[in-house]
Amino acid sequence: MKLTVLGYYGGYPYDGVGTSSYLVTSGNYQLLLDCGSGALNALEEILDPLQLDAVLLTHYHHDHTADVGVLQYYWQLRQGDRKTPILPIYGHTEDPLNFGALTWAGATEGRAYHPDVVNKIGPFDVTFLRTKHPVPAFAVKLVERATGEQLTFSADTAFIPSLAKFATGSQLLMTDTNFGADKTGKIWHMTSAQSGLIAKEAHAKKLLLTHLPQDVDFEQLRKEAQATAGEGVQVVVAQKYLQLKLG
Repeated sequence: MKLTVLGYYGGYPYDGVGTSSYLVTSGNYQLLLDCGSGALNALEEILDPLQLDAVLLTHYHHDHTADVGVLQYYWQLRQGDRKTPILPIYGHTEDPLNFGALTWAGATEGRAYHPDVVNKIGPFDVTFLRTKHPVPAFAVKLVERATGEQLTFSADTAFIPSLAKFATGSQLLMTDTNFGADKTGKIWHMTSAQSGLIAKEAHAKKLLLTHLPQDVDFEQLRKEAQATAGEGVQVVVAQKYLQLKLG
């Protein structure tokens, strides 16, 4: 399994980099995990979007879904060699309006995932954990059936201890790290130190800090996360087109 970062900012694109979007590859299967602002342009640099097999959305905030509409237009208007006739877009059904918009006639089809069971999406067994966020949002664990490799993405969330148990066994843990360690008060995203703690308790091999702030030094975030993660976890900061192999 391989992860390619397409966008990594939270809230809004900045300095030529978009918001949360990631390409997960298993063999020749291509899964787009979230589809934030700038995702389509970034994807076009490395893969014809018509070669996607599916899209999976953690929740419906715009910094995770802003390019869904233009991706649907791309599929509608481009008459190239589609890998699949209709692109499935997986989302939760707790927001019927946004879920309904995932279906675009002749282009995409919204498919409901079920947070309480194991979902089969291509070569992956996919499980979900409800996170702590102002709207329904779900952390995602992808298990590649052929290899057993595991990737966990926290999605957007405040710190929740249950995330460590959910992520246990993951070779790669991606966490919403929108604040430095000194952030206090009521927050809906995790700090660098909290991300490191989750990785340590989950015994993750590698921690990817993503959903990053526009106004905090990335090396500071990495050092703060490493301090709580301990020596057993490799901490890296998201970069555009960064590729990480799990095996």
